[in-house]
Amino acid sequence: MDTLNLLLHGTSEIVTQGYLTVLFIGLLVGMIVGIMPGLGIVMGIVLVLPFTYSMKIEPSIIMLTAIYMSGTYSGCFTAILYRIPGEPNDIPILWDGYRMSRNGQTSKALGWALISAFIGGMVSTIFMVGLAVPLGKLALHFSTADYFAAVFLGLTSVVSLAGSSIINAFIGLFIGLIVSTVGVDSIYGAERFTFDTSLLVNGVPYVAVLVGMYGFGEVLTRMGQKPVEFSRRGGPVQTKTQFPSWKEIWQIRGTFGRSMTLGTLLGIVPGVGATVTSFIAYGIEKQYGKRRALLGTGLPEGIVAPQIGSTASVAGHMIPLLTLGIPGSGATAIILAAFLLHGVQPGPLLFSTPESKLAVYTIFASMFMAVIGMCLLSFPWIRIVVKVLSIPPGILSAIVIMFSLFGTYADRNNFADMANIVVFGALGYAFERFKFPISPLVLGVVLGPVAESSFMQTMISNDNNPLALVDGPIRGTFMFLAALALLFPLLRHIRWRRPSDQALPA
Repeated sequence: MDTLNLLLHGTSEIVTQGYLTVLFIGLLVGMIVGIMPGLGIVMGIVLVLPFTYSMKIEPSIIMLTAIYMSGTYSGCFTAILYRIPGEPNDIPILWDGYRMSRNGQTSKALGWALISAFIGGMVSTIFMVGLAVPLGKLALHFSTADYFAAVFLGLTSVVSLAGSSIINAFIGLFIGLIVSTVGVDSIYGAERFTFDTSLLVNGVPYVAVLVGMYGFGEVLTRMGQKPVEFSRRGGPVQTKTQFPSWKEIWQIRGTFGRSMTLGTLLGIVPGVGATVTSFIAYGIEKQYGKRRALLGTGLPEGIVAPQIGSTASVAGHMIPLLTLGIPGSGATAIILAAFLLHGVQPGPLLFSTPESKLAVYTIFASMFMAVIGMCLLSFPWIRIVVKVLSIPPGILSAIVIMFSLFGTYADRNNFADMANIVVFGALGYAFERFKFPISPLVLGVVLGPVAESSFMQTMISNDNNPLALVDGPIRGTFMFLAALALLFPLLRHIRWRRPSDQALPA
């Protein structure tokens, strides 16, 4: 009953404080970036982040989470209608969704996607609300060593973000950690890597790194590339939505159950984003579904599984973010940066006072409303998808640059931040050019200060004894999981390379 009352109070806050406006804006931005190849959810959140600095913490997080939620759904429109995935997590959807569209079942395919997004979002958000308080109470017993171990586990998620090269991922992580140390040391007050310039005394702002690496860097990467042509395929497009019957939903209840469970649980694991969850959900259905042999020929299971998986992962990612301060994906890493920009450290202290607890449940209530809002918004939105896709890539790039520069300047009214954007934009271009993943660097920048502070406090209070990091049940468990997260991918990588190393040259 206490949880229900807090959710009702949170809903009342959203209505009475005018947060519905920022919720709608967030849903709309998420819908736009979700269907535009080259933008994406992370870039959408990054571009909006500077404009939330003047807001209170509640509307800021409500807007960013709304972008995250609706962005994981809207990309299915272009995947089903045109075989163009707006986001990587929409790729499995097009395998069956576009086939259904070509078979004259476009309206039914859109209906399956909407039902899947609604059920996945609602169930996982309920699960998130149920887990938040127990995990928050557990986190209240954390010492600085326990907190460092939790953050260290979050840093090991870099392995999941590695892409094709684990070494490149660690290089990006270490660069991010170095960037996070620029400025005045929070423990001893010494200046580090400032090069005798006042511009770096306060450190490198999160906004400049995020907007530069994702926004400006992506524009530089796309310059000179062949423009993407958005052409209609398969004749006229039906923009109506036809809901499946209860009988049809009941027939694939196993798909719903597996995908909801998988999406929520994988969302809690740091580093496993909506894309990974979407592919795994489709793969599980391919292995265990009743009609697994026909998957890929236009079955609703091929839409339901990845859509539920990716949408459910959003609420799952918010659990470790709010209770432990650990981001579970690139998008939640930026939402963590939004918390820090407002002087709020996510973690157990969010549940320690009535005021902060009400703020958390206001965010929870907004996620329920975001699920409902994105589904209602989808009906008129499908009709303008074709027009949105007609924006030329050159104009789109100019818009991204404009929002990147103006948005970052609005953060601190400092022209030096605009210069930082150009620097990190060039670094982002270099990362893309030489196949270095960007997410590990961002992870290092965001978690670096937290890891350093908790590590130094642990060492000072334990006479520099390194065993203090592992000699407790909580920290020992986190460190063990971190070791597994690091060793398993490395051993798998060595095992995969061994046969090719032994093979004779052709």
